[in-house]
Amino acid sequence: MAVDLSVSWLGVNMENPLYNASGVMCRSREELDAVAASAAGALITKSCTLLPREGNPEPRYAKAPHGSINSMGLPNAGYQYYLDYAKAYDHQGGKPLFVSVSGMSLEDNLEMLAAFRDADLPCLVELNLSCPNLPGKPQIGYDFEASSHVLSEVVKVYHKPFGVKLPPYFDPVHFAEMASVLNSFPSLKYVTCINSVGNGLVIDLDSESVVIKPKGGLGGIGGDYVLPTALANVREFYRLLDDKHVIGCGGVKSGREAFMHILAGATAVQVGTCLYEEGAACFARIRDELAALMQEKGYATLADFRGKLKTM
Repeated sequence: MAVDLSVSWLGVNMENPLYNASGVMCRSREELDAVAASAAGALITKSCTLLPREGNPEPRYAKAPHGSINSMGLPNAGYQYYLDYAKAYDHQGGKPLFVSVSGMSLEDNLEMLAAFRDADLPCLVELNLSCPNLPGKPQIGYDFEASSHVLSEVVKVYHKPFGVKLPPYFDPVHFAEMASVLNSFPSLKYVTCINSVGNGLVIDLDSESVVIKPKGGLGGIGGDYVLPTALANVREFYRLLDDKHVIGCGGVKSGREAFMHILAGATAVQVGTCLYEEGAACFARIRDELAALMQEKGYATLADFRGKLKTM
């Protein structure tokens, strides 16, 4: 049986549902080109700020026994760099390109979004409401009133379909509250769940030390540690959102986890820690494993099982 991994959503046509998580392998043109040249179905830029940022002091990423910890602090080349990349990008012949925006203030976000609006490019914008690694900066996504205010201002200046990157939520009340906010904005067409689980602590027993420098060793957790949390967020937002897509992110290292994300409701799936550790070759491996698993289970398309998680 032939398996079709393609997915079409919001005018975007992907050969398969896999792409990089924003933050991994997407800071420079060279990295973005490497993802574009891989078996990924799309690519997304690093979350950009108004001006270039070096980010937090090194070391700011470490492998952990069941994943990773990072406190990058939004190192990026500044939004103009990614806008120029998007302008030069082959949108006709190339894979779909997403641009992630993460201003240090609402004003910064509005200025960047206005620039992307005026450029009128066929790329989808994702607004990051969830960076957990900026010392002294709270995650907007955990303040529902502030999220509503930000989105109200965003839709005044940005009129095209867009998405948001969300932090992980852990309480049914919070799922419902955030879904209610998001459902108020018809042009908000997708959410990416989840960003890393913020402010974890990994300790190296031999040296009796933290493993990253910023914030006294606190950082965002990714990899196997976050898979159940990511799946819960995907499933709950898939259930609660009206006419919006959910992009799954968290704990994907093989076709099995990609399948689980789609089963929970994900339209497409991002790869973070695994991409960081393995490089862009991981996309072909995960794609082939997903296809083999679908064949084994008798599914011909992603729609055959998307969102069809059974409950007891």
